[in-house]
Amino acid sequence: MSAVESRIAELGLKLPEVVPPLATYQPAVRSGNYVFTSGQLPMVDGALPATGKVGADVTPEAAKELAATCALNALAAVKSVIGDLDRIQRVVKVVGFVASAPDFTGQPGVVNGASELLGEILGDQGVHARSAVGVAVLPVDAPVEVEIQVEIAE
Repeated sequence: MSAVESRIAELGLKLPEVVPPLATYQPAVRSGNYVFTSGQLPMVDGALPATGKVGADVTPEAAKELAATCALNALAAVKSVIGDLDRIQRVVKVVGFVASAPDFTGQPGVVNGASELLGEILGDQGVHARSAVGVAVLPVDAPVEVEIQVEIAE
C-alpha cells in the first residue's frame, strides 16, 4: 500500500473504485507530467447520497462532505492512470462546481471540503490553486462536482 493510501486509511477513509463515466469521456488523462481528471461526482457505491441544490435541498455542511467525496473519487481516477498515488508531486488546481439555490453564495465553503481533504491526505503537496463556481444544475442532479489537476513524478 502506498504512503498516500495509508494516509487515506488513517483518516478512516477508503480509496473507492473509479466512478464509471456517465458519457463519452475518460475519468482521467495524462499529458506529460500532469494528470487531469474529469469532473467527479460524489458517487458512493454507484449512487449519489444526495441530490438537489445547495442552499435549498442540501445543506452547505452536507455539500462540503460531498465535495470531499468528489476529491476522493478524483484521487481514484488519478490512480487509475498512474498506478501509485505516491507519484503525486503536487495538486496544481481544483475546480469545484456547486449546484446552487438562487440566493446561495457559499460555494467557496462547500469546495473547501475537497481542498481540506486533499491537504489532510497530501500535506503541502495538496496545496493548490482553486475555483469554486455556482451553477444552476449538474449531471444527474448532483449537488457538487470536483475536478483536479496534479503534477506527477516520472
